[in-house]
Amino acid sequence: MERGRLIVFEGIDGCGKSTQIQLLANWLETRGRRARVTAEPTDKDTGKMLREALSGRVKRTPFEMAAMFVLDRIVHNTAEDGIEATLRKGEDMLSDRYYYSSLAYQGSLCDFHWVKDMNVNCPAIRHPDLCIFLDIPPKEALARIGRRGEAKEIYEKEETLTLFRDTFLRVFESIGDRVAIIDATGTPEEVAERVRAAVKTIL
Repeated sequence: MERGRLIVFEGIDGCGKSTQIQLLANWLETRGRRARVTAEPTDKDTGKMLREALSGRVKRTPFEMAAMFVLDRIVHNTAEDGIEATLRKGEDMLSDRYYYSSLAYQGSLCDFHWVKDMNVNCPAIRHPDLCIFLDIPPKEALARIGRRGEAKEIYEKEETLTLFRDTFLRVFESIGDRVAIIDATGTPEEVAERVRAAVKTIL
């Protein structure tokens, strides 16, 4: 049985990850592949603690957040229904965020090299087959967030999103992973065409 592919979607908040992940999952299934959508933080206990901190209900330091994300990511990989088990069954796993977010977000706010080492060199954390970075100007991302009408998370400010976007680009230069930087402006279908072109390179 052919092993599944781990495809990770990254980008600043409001870049359209949720929409593009679902469009890609649908497209993969039309090609006879099985695709499963997942996300970080996970729906496990470790992920629930992170969501409380991201909402601002529980205060955590950047160092605490970085360590908590590593723990949640290990669970994401090793749980019975996690990444490794899914790939072994021949299913593709599409993840909304992965360790690049830790390096861009917590790595901007505490020691970058410590955050990178915990994630990239952890034997229990798999490197993706492809990371798709949906690139969008922070002003447009905030406008999209505003149209959703949802409560903003602690990182959803223009200066913060600008810092994280710049850090994402530096992160990709410092890691030898396969990354496709996709222009996320335009209609969802236009962006999806660009995403599919990148994914075809690993199938």
